[in-house]
Amino acid sequence: MKRVIIVHGWEGSPKEGWFPWLKKELESRGFKVEVPEMPNSDEPKIKAWVDYLNKVAGEVDEKTYFVGHSMGCQTIMRYIEEMPKYEHIGGAVFVAGWFNLKGLQTNLEKEIAKPWLETEINFDKVRKHTHKFVEIMSDNDEYVSLTDAELFERKLNAKVIIERNMGHFSGEDGVKELPVVLNKLLEISK
Repeated sequence: MKRVIIVHGWEGSPKEGWFPWLKKELESRGFKVEVPEMPNSDEPKIKAWVDYLNKVAGEVDEKTYFVGHSMGCQTIMRYIEEMPKYEHIGGAVFVAGWFNLKGLQTNLEKEIAKPWLETEINFDKVRKHTHKFVEIMSDNDEYVSLTDAELFERKLNAKVIIERNMGHFSGEDGVKELPVVLNKLLEISK
């Protein structure tokens, strides 16, 4: 059975935005879907999030797929980087994934984001576990710059899709359904 783990972002939750819709759509197509509540989402820490995702994911294989939103994408990349050499997954779809952030307002936001921005990811290790990556961005995201598109292409050989006027793809932006994610997931899981 194909399995999908959806990882929400910073200050997110499994019930936010398009996650419930995607879960329902995938389950209706026979996927097993998990949307874990990531720990302390107001002040996410790399180790806590990666360790928790590792616990949730358990045993993975080529029928295991990941979908991430914002910091959830970072978490997935860091989780894949730490996977044992012999493990492989089916692929990952990133929504508003980033390597750089803009629009951070407060010192607390900058302090929380700093380790995520400064702790490098070994992309050679990440690519050894799957070759199927998709990055979905918006042309008016207040946090993610479109310049990161080139980084996703170069570092992960990801297929990059740029949507119009979707903001940060969050519930606050009014995004309750995201067919492009469903379609890309169905495409890479064939």
